[in-house]
Amino acid sequence: MAHKQEILSDAPQPAIPSARKGARGQGSSPIKGSPRTKGASRSAPKAKPSPGSRQRLVVVSNRVPVPKEGSAKAGGLAVALEGALKRSGGLWFGWSGNIVDEEASEKPEVVQAGNITFAVVDLSKQDHDEYYAGFANRALWPVCHYRLDLVQIDRSDTEGYFRVNRAFAASLAPLLRPDDIIWVHDYHFIPLASELRKLGCKNRIGFFLHIPWPPYEVASALPAYERLLRGLSAYDVAGFHTPQDVENFQQCLVREGMGEAVGPGEYQVDGRRIRTGAFPVGIDTEAFARAAIRGESNALVRRTRASLGERDLIIGVDRLDYSKGVKQRIESFSCFLKSNPAFHNRVTYIQITPKSRSEVPEYKRMQHEIAEQAGWTNGNLGEVDWTPIRYVNRTVGHAALAGLYRMSQVGLVTPLRDGMNLVAKEFVAAQPPEDPGVLILSRFAGAAHELNCALVVNPYDTEACAAAIARALQMPLRERQERWTTMMERLRTNTVEAWCRQFLDCLADPATDAMEPPPEGARSGAPQPQAAPA
Repeated sequence: MAHKQEILSDAPQPAIPSARKGARGQGSSPIKGSPRTKGASRSAPKAKPSPGSRQRLVVVSNRVPVPKEGSAKAGGLAVALEGALKRSGGLWFGWSGNIVDEEASEKPEVVQAGNITFAVVDLSKQDHDEYYAGFANRALWPVCHYRLDLVQIDRSDTEGYFRVNRAFAASLAPLLRPDDIIWVHDYHFIPLASELRKLGCKNRIGFFLHIPWPPYEVASALPAYERLLRGLSAYDVAGFHTPQDVENFQQCLVREGMGEAVGPGEYQVDGRRIRTGAFPVGIDTEAFARAAIRGESNALVRRTRASLGERDLIIGVDRLDYSKGVKQRIESFSCFLKSNPAFHNRVTYIQITPKSRSEVPEYKRMQHEIAEQAGWTNGNLGEVDWTPIRYVNRTVGHAALAGLYRMSQVGLVTPLRDGMNLVAKEFVAAQPPEDPGVLILSRFAGAAHELNCALVVNPYDTEACAAAIARALQMPLRERQERWTTMMERLRTNTVEAWCRQFLDCLADPATDAMEPPPEGARSGAPQPQAAPA
């Protein structure tokens, strides 16, 4: 049942501008649909928790898994956040996923499910094009993945990004309670805390970045770079996947002359303190392991096993994106086949790459290039009764995917740059302890800081990756078991629930003097490639 939430504050509140009009429109107006006392105006309430009260969690993300009949089951990360919301009662706020032709309403659609309130707003086509498709995915995404050659700078996109964040803040503010803890997720919402602060919000607000944060020399190429840094500094806690990302962000603050270190992981910026730290996200390890066992009986998995015969299976699973290194991975597999003719007709590589952002010309072109590359390998190196690469351009269900991981001898996870990469963790969790497969992992994936018992490679080095494939296929059982056992122990410790708890504990406790050390297996330096002789 949908119903509107009331703002819980008696204090006079300053008027909230109609943020969606921003650079494209003039004037301001109060938010519609809420009561207003004469002479009073609206704002987020101040955070003054009452003694003994249980603080409510507010999660903000670009997409919100609003419960709908017949909807697909949410992924592990969404399940963990939903679990945290259920424990304390909470609000999940963000974009509905709908794009409307007219100007979108600032009043969110609210759905109550148990003790969780889901509140979503639509985006107008202009807002979507500028905020999401424009600045977020054509400026922020490529810069954070170290691809300055792909950055597209457009002033209207930049203004649209900040305008939509201002609008999101205006829609969220009336729903907040004085003692709410607010957890904002990912690059779409970097300025959100700053906009909420302007509306008088005194709540504890944390931010977690799910993609890498690059070093100063790369990050400073961002449009509105200083404005973004100040936006991040309006949070009480800024969390990243790896110590390297944390260090990069801290250096940006210092080298820009914006922040001064005042304690371990703490910086003073514009009179505010921001705490920074590494919180590597995990998976629900035991649940995924159980899903993999059940997946062995999945119809698709059984058909795949039968079609392989006695051949070994190598698997790669990635959303179609230039950061994933699929093109370089296929090159490495082709190089492996050329260098190791004894493996012809003895191994098959399945690459599952669902389409992504197909409306963007660059992604359409990438899709064709990768398909052509796989076709070239099959045409030149395959045989009548053997197709070396099976390139699948659609989504595979959760149960089947877990089963495919379990039956694979090698997991090929070689992104050119990735914040974490949960595929690597899922592959490890899916393996049978008595005969585990081998993970080949890019040193540029955040997961390499924890899973350093994988064969860690440089994805740009084609011959080294080819040699790692050969080594993985020939690795003795005892070595495979030792590597898997070490990685699995870390996955059982650093679960998605532990990630959620550690971040929220840090955010909820302003008296904490310093960040906790990174979880077991996380390392401060960049992972080093391991020698992988053929």
